[in-house]
Amino acid sequence: MLLLVAPHTNYSQDKLEKAEESLAKKENHNTRSRSGSRSYSSNSSYDQSDSFFAEEFAWLFAEICLYATYYTIIETPIEREYRGSTAAITKHPYLDSLKGNYSYEWGENTTVFRTTISSRFIAENNKLYGNHLNADMRFLGRIGLEADYLQLWEENTNFGNNSLAIFTAMAKYHRVRTERFNAWWGLGATYVGGEVEELGFAYGLGAELFFAKPFSLETNFYGSFINQKSVNKFTALLNYHYDRFKFSGGYEHLKIGSPDFSTFSVGVGVSF
Repeated sequence: MLLLVAPHTNYSQDKLEKAEESLAKKENHNTRSRSGSRSYSSNSSYDQSDSFFAEEFAWLFAEICLYATYYTIIETPIEREYRGSTAAITKHPYLDSLKGNYSYEWGENTTVFRTTISSRFIAENNKLYGNHLNADMRFLGRIGLEADYLQLWEENTNFGNNSLAIFTAMAKYHRVRTERFNAWWGLGATYVGGEVEELGFAYGLGAELFFAKPFSLETNFYGSFINQKSVNKFTALLNYHYDRFKFSGGYEHLKIGSPDFSTFSVGVGVSF
């Protein structure tokens, strides 16, 4: 029975070390053979009719793609007529009746700039735990900046303790802005410390639903690539809003290189 328990224990206690090792390894990708490249080049040559089609219609295709992309990630003409297009940032959720992060009316309960500072404790077990220190800024209605510092610790009785730090900075665009629901997307960078010390591209998506005062449901996903390996964070939180404070509890899943971490999360934040 001891033989069955021991391997599982060692695996769970060494997850941070395995995460660092998997991210530190750089994969070398061999290029395709020259013969394959020559074959592709010969097969991809255009005849006269293909050239005519490309010259006459390529610009139209590019314009369609441009408009489709803009409308998808920024705003459609129909949405410009909707009140959410000019929604203002509230000073904090539920300050005015059932309104969340946005209000259709500008007034004393709205602002052009708001910052929320929060701290969330996460834990997978009594040996592996961590903390998020987060600053989330909104301004000019649609624009946002977020900085998140995640520090993880792992206690190992036999091999000593281990730690890993992950810092994410992201520029955000708040795509949907209603009084009860909002959603965003963002682009930025992630830095992994420890034995890795690498910087990588990052992207994110998130939404929050204010379904009943004083509660809201919030979900966020952050993805990044370090040495061609994934560093992902997914959270699903139930928030309780009291004045300027937000008390959160829920689930967080981390994928750092090869290992996965399933943790519970609890924290508090304040808006000003």
